[in-house]
Amino acid sequence: MTPHEIGLLRLVAQRIAGPGTATPADAVRLLGAMQAQDPTGAILSVALRTEGGTRQAVQAAYDAGEIVKSWPMRGTLHLVAAEDLPWLLPLTTPRILGGHTARLAELGLDARALGRARELAEEALSGGRSLRRADLMAVWDKGGLETTGQRGYHMLGNLSQSGVLCFGPTLDGEQAVVLIEEWIPNPRELARDEALGELATRYFLGHGPATLKDFMRWAHQLTGDARTGLTLARPALANAEVDGTEYFMAPGTPDLLSAHRAEAEGLFLLPGFDEYVLGYQNRSAVLAPEFADRIVPGGNGVFRPTVVNAGQIIGTWKQTIRTKTRTITPTPFTTFPKGVPEAIDTAYAALP
Repeated sequence: MTPHEIGLLRLVAQRIAGPGTATPADAVRLLGAMQAQDPTGAILSVALRTEGGTRQAVQAAYDAGEIVKSWPMRGTLHLVAAEDLPWLLPLTTPRILGGHTARLAELGLDARALGRARELAEEALSGGRSLRRADLMAVWDKGGLETTGQRGYHMLGNLSQSGVLCFGPTLDGEQAVVLIEEWIPNPRELARDEALGELATRYFLGHGPATLKDFMRWAHQLTGDARTGLTLARPALANAEVDGTEYFMAPGTPDLLSAHRAEAEGLFLLPGFDEYVLGYQNRSAVLAPEFADRIVPGGNGVFRPTVVNAGQIIGTWKQTIRTKTRTITPTPFTTFPKGVPEAIDTAYAALP
């Protein structure tokens, strides 16, 4: 495999090129989890991977309880298939929660305060109710728990990573907070090693070709646990070696690329924070290192939407929305190849 080939294989593995998944939930389930800091971009990322996908279909999956949002990995918001969240959280969040201890103490959020936050949230949400984030904050303020100075954010994050709350249905244009126990009535139950194997399998099937280090970074797992997961996942995976580094993927990914190479060699407009960029520790196969700061200026953590051509990220783009129109402004890293500006216009017009 060459770096060029790795990029093309990832496009079809992630269902950006080739056939999309049948439903939005299937797209999320395939990748294991999808980053979701930007709500609008997350919806687009899912829609782009779904056959005939639309933003409305993704929102309908939220409302049907098929897709939920939480902080399962790296302290970052992700979308996951609803039935997966209860087994994923105990696997991925203990180290994150442990790292918050000092900050919680600074904010005066001890066990008693967090327990009170849970009581108030359960009282407000029980019976199948949902609340916008701001309304839940108001409940806590009214109950004597100040939410200023990031206290509210940390209470919400702690209760979400502890398996009490998650974001579910849409309410007034945003995913509202619900109780996991009520919103996810049929959770999958996996023992720890089984969960490690499941997470590794999902990751490599949906992101491959990828390396062990890619998986460790994505899943925020220690080396030993990541190796255990990979060992359990190996029977379901194919592997290839590039410059002494082993890559893993779904066995059918090369054939999928053979069948859809012409499409994969084409142009794609991806939203910021898309898994094609954020899903790997090493992005050099699809992004020249000298241009890395162009998609996340100053390392500020805000990833710009990207222009992908033949598997390579060659620029960024932004859109301007007015009352009746929307326009795109693409910015190349150097100069767009011949035909790319026209392809950008076509791809933009076809976005869900």
